[in-house]
Amino acid sequence: MSADPERKTIMLVDDDATTLEAGKKMLRHAYRVYPILSGAILLDLLEHVLPDLILLDVEMPDMDGYQVITLLKNNPKWESIPVVFLTSRADEGSELQGLSMGAVDYITKPFSAPRLVKRIRNHLLNAEQNKQLKRFNTTLQDMVAVKALQLAGLQNSIIGVLTDLVEFRDYTTGGHAIRTQTYMQLMTEKMIEEGIYKEEASLWDLEQVISASQLHDIGKIAISDTILHKPGKLTRDEFESMKKHVEIGVQAIRKIENDLEGKLTDSSFLYHARMIAGSHHEKWDGTGYPMGLRGLDIPLEGRLMAIADVYDALTSVRPYKQPMAAEEAKRTIENGSESHFDPQLVDIFTKVADQFAEVTRTEAYRNKDSSPTIAPVDN
Repeated sequence: MSADPERKTIMLVDDDATTLEAGKKMLRHAYRVYPILSGAILLDLLEHVLPDLILLDVEMPDMDGYQVITLLKNNPKWESIPVVFLTSRADEGSELQGLSMGAVDYITKPFSAPRLVKRIRNHLLNAEQNKQLKRFNTTLQDMVAVKALQLAGLQNSIIGVLTDLVEFRDYTTGGHAIRTQTYMQLMTEKMIEEGIYKEEASLWDLEQVISASQLHDIGKIAISDTILHKPGKLTRDEFESMKKHVEIGVQAIRKIENDLEGKLTDSSFLYHARMIAGSHHEKWDGTGYPMGLRGLDIPLEGRLMAIADVYDALTSVRPYKQPMAAEEAKRTIENGSESHFDPQLVDIFTKVADQFAEVTRTEAYRNKDSSPTIAPVDN
């Protein structure tokens, strides 16, 4: 076996010696491969060697693959190791169970060497990108502080990078930020044209508000991949964890504001970003989160984003549903007037609903991998 330090390490776990030998032959030309006969041996070996990826059989005696992955995902030392299930089970229920438990892939036996190698390569690349993202996240605030004096000129570029990072973490949300920004612009311009909330809107730099809306989900950078990528409904505990993205986003933006205090001539962009990130899940009737604000106590920016965010969720593909037609989504927003949404803003939405529908039909705003910001909760 090559001692090349650049080679990635893969642990192949299966109780069948023939499968282990075949798998080793398929992979040893590209990777360091550890063939392992049981989950117990894997857990013991992990105390000494951390692999880049684990190929895990489902049906094993004593400890099956589902039990093994549960132990892996509950251990901070191992939870980030990508796990690919290898199994002869081909039913959809088994695959969904494996993915819901945190596996990154589910490959049925028998498998071809080229297909297996290709999928492993893709998952290793994704894992490396996630590591780079986490390293970037730890230094992000310092980077922004260092570049503070150039922030005005770099603002649009930074927004694009941050938005891409959020959508990379939650990689199934493709295009959400740009679509919701477009909806925000349509509603805000119509609101100003109609003279609704004229006094408050007159204090805004419209370009800053619209630009800041792209950061409404910035807190998702800190949410677990297992929750962000779960293909089905979130449990109540998972939903509570997901809800924390709001407060995390507010804290991150406030930290940047504090770092740049006195260094910027105009901090309105960060102020609007914090208002939007912190209030876009509040509801008009007070049943939203994180603060349970009601009516006009909810910042105007957040009330606008609430409509844009929900409309995009309704009209986008989700793992648990097909996209809702634009007309049905329009009725859903209108039915939420005075409960979820500001009734005056719902009236504004109705006047630009046809333009919203056009956005959903425009391929420039769509991404074939779009998926949920937040999945529904199991009762």
